Amino acid sequence: QVQLVESGGGLVQAGGSLRLSCAASGRTFSNYAMGWFRQGPGKEREFVAVISWSGRNTYHADSVKGRFTISRDNAKNTVYLQMNSLKPEDTAVYYCAAATSGVYGTNPERFDYWGQGTQVTVSS
Repeated sequence: QVQLVESGGGLVQAGGSLRLSCAASGRTFSNYAMGWFRQGPGKEREFVAVISWSGRNTYHADSVKGRFTISRDNAKNTVYLQMNSLKPEDTAVYYCAAATSGVYGTNPERFDYWGQGTQVTVSS
């Protein structure tokens, strides 16, 4: 069983920054691929970013490329999402997810554990 707890969300003005954190339980966190997804009001859940188990490989959605950066610290069992130059359209509940198979991809079906989510609101 893996538990994921997100933190770091909040209200920020357009152009501002936030850093989300996701703390994971379990001894084998370093074996998991980790991802961030989001769901805006009235929208479907969408992929944001993914990082491989080692941290060497990352991939970001086009909508956030150049503004958001995913990273991880396996010693702390934590994955991060640094969000800069935020826009009102980034407003969403952000979820972290773990792919315990270690498979690296963007399909949410590959991720078998999900956090509760953290709200990010960007005002114009």
